[in-house]
Amino acid sequence: MAPLYIRSVVLSGYHHSLKENIIAILTGTFIVAQGVFFLQQADLLTGGTTGLALLVSQFVDLSFGQLYFMMNCPFYLMAWFRMGKSFAITSVISGGLVSIITDNLHHVLEISRLEPLYCALIGGLLMGLGMLILFRHKTSLGGFNVLVLFLQEKMGWSAGKLQMGIDITILVASFFLVSPMVLLFSVIGAFMLNLVLAMNHKPGRYSGELKPQAS
Repeated sequence: MAPLYIRSVVLSGYHHSLKENIIAILTGTFIVAQGVFFLQQADLLTGGTTGLALLVSQFVDLSFGQLYFMMNCPFYLMAWFRMGKSFAITSVISGGLVSIITDNLHHVLEISRLEPLYCALIGGLLMGLGMLILFRHKTSLGGFNVLVLFLQEKMGWSAGKLQMGIDITILVASFFLVSPMVLLFSVIGAFMLNLVLAMNHKPGRYSGELKPQAS
């Protein structure tokens, strides 16, 4: 019998429908917001503009969502000129949804006991999963996501590894502003987030190809 051929899933060349993209954006941003909420409840940080917004929100009279969206605005502008209008618009929508959902989760969710280590683990994993969904649908949350995705597209560098380097740099710079334990748990959360991205979002992994399979 002749060998069978199975076409691998093609994301780089596959065009999602509008409905698929809308569902992906709603799902991805909702999952990211849950992750941010867990970090926020334990006063933990993370990398990128998310970590900066969480840190600054402890010292100023502005919510995380407000700070997060304002910090992302320069990156949305970069996305408009470097990544295309569609990418920029969906990134603005995604970033705005995360800001709104995170700021309002306390109305529907209240947890009486939280272990910081658990918050770091689940927060990082949820944020990584949500961002992965958004990346797969050719959008982002803005911030350094735009920069690393641009470098991955142009240079072939791993978005996950680039993001991890940026996040660790930001966390190390926070050394004098938070306690050593908070910093330790924050690093763990950032590591989990970027581990998800580094393992699952590599350039070329989803290129289409025909693979023979024995009958």
